[in-house]
Amino acid sequence: MNYQLNWSILWSGQTGGWLLNGLLTTLEISSLAWLLALTLGNVAGALRTAPIPPFRWLASAYVEFFRNVPLLVWMFFWYFGMPPLLPQALQDWLLDHGAEFWAGVCALGVYHGARFSEVIRSGIQSIPKTQFEAAHSTGLTVWQTYRLIIVPIALRLIIPPATNETLNLIKNSSVALTIGVAELTFQTRQIETYTAKAFEALAAGTVVYLVLCLAISTLMAVVERRVAIPGMIAQGNASEF
Repeated sequence: MNYQLNWSILWSGQTGGWLLNGLLTTLEISSLAWLLALTLGNVAGALRTAPIPPFRWLASAYVEFFRNVPLLVWMFFWYFGMPPLLPQALQDWLLDHGAEFWAGVCALGVYHGARFSEVIRSGIQSIPKTQFEAAHSTGLTVWQTYRLIIVPIALRLIIPPATNETLNLIKNSSVALTIGVAELTFQTRQIETYTAKAFEALAAGTVVYLVLCLAISTLMAVVERRVAIPGMIAQGNASEF
C-alpha cells in the first residue's frame, strides 16, 4: 500500500473551518429539530394515554404515519414536495433563508417527534394509577393532572430512552446532506473531495460525532441522577453511574 497518512490536512487551509462550520450546523439543526420533536412527542404521547378516544386516535395516526416512513423520504418530501404548497411569500422567504436547512429541521423534528411520543407514552403508563386517582381527588381536571403531575413525572422517568432517541436524532442529522445541508458529514465529504484523503476526513468526522454523543450521554447521566425519583425507575438507573 502506497497510501500516506497526512493528518495536517484537517487543520491546514480551509479544511479546519469546514469541519467547525459542519459541527456548528449539525448542532444547530439538531437542537431545533430536538425542540420540535420534544414538543410534538409530549403532546402526542400524552394524547395517546388520554381518556378521550378521538384524541388517542389522532395521536396514534400521527405516530404510525411518521415513524413508519424512512427519514430520507421525509427529507425529500419537506424539501421538494412541501414548498410548492406554501404561499409565494413564504416560498420566497425560505429561498432567502436556507430552505434546505428548514426542511431538514422539519423532517428530523416530525420524524423523531413520533418516536419521542412512544417514549413519553411508556413513561406515562409506568406511573401508578394511584397518581391519577390522587390528583382527581384533589379536584384537578384531566388537563391539569397531565400538565402539573403526570407529564413532569414521566419526563423524569424517561431520561435513559430519551437520551438514546436524542443521540439517534443527532446522528440522523447526517441524512440532511442529501438535500444540501452543509452539516458535519457534508463537510467531511467535501474535505475528502478536495484533498483526496478519505481516511483522514472520515476519521475526523467519526471522532467528532463520537465525542459529541459521549458528551451528551455524560450530561444526561448527570441529569438523570439529579432528578431521580425515590422508589421509581430513575433511581435504579442512577445507581449504575
